[in-house]
Amino acid sequence: MKHLAVSTFALALWVCLFAVMPAAASDHADHDRARAALQAGEILPLTTVLQRVAAEHPGQVLEVELERDADRWTYEIKLLQPSGGLLKLEVDAANARVLKARSRQREAR
Repeated sequence: MKHLAVSTFALALWVCLFAVMPAAASDHADHDRARAALQAGEILPLTTVLQRVAAEHPGQVLEVELERDADRWTYEIKLLQPSGGLLKLEVDAANARVLKARSRQREAR
């Protein structure tokens, strides 16, 4: 479990560092909107969300996207589960509650 926490922290740090790097002009507005939502308290920091998700859905984080859907912000998180399956989560960015979970198991060879 300690390895998972370190991996999650390392990924979260990487995502935070990547977010402050210069982005393409079309992406810049998205970064500004996300930063404003965080500062306004509309969303939780990614590190907080990943810690809460890891408690019930262990795995290696492969991808994270922050999206604005109609009236709420959501994090879409893709995890590689210990069993080798892929788990896609849609998580409410305001409270880290899992809204949807879809899994796909690794095919036997």
